[in-house]
Amino acid sequence: MPNIQKVSVALTGEQVTAIKAAVETGEYATTSEIIREAIRDWQFKRELRQEDLKHLRQLWDDGKASGPPQPFDVERTLAAAKARLKEVGAE
Repeated sequence: MPNIQKVSVALTGEQVTAIKAAVETGEYATTSEIIREAIRDWQFKRELRQEDLKHLRQLWDDGKASGPPQPFDVERTLAAAKARLKEVGAE
């Protein structure tokens, strides 16, 4: 295992009880194992958020580069959608 360092973390009584219960029931071998899994989950979710933000920024940039904004005509958009539905026989 790589360089291991101890870190002090403040938890609520409810959190400590839940962690101890998971160890006592054999769901996890140690409380450290639970915390490491929680951190891995956090890291994974953080990476996903970063990817989502990167994608949103790219979409934003693509939108800005596509030219000046055009007025949005709701009625025309709905009519076009209904026409496409008729074409595929979904209506």
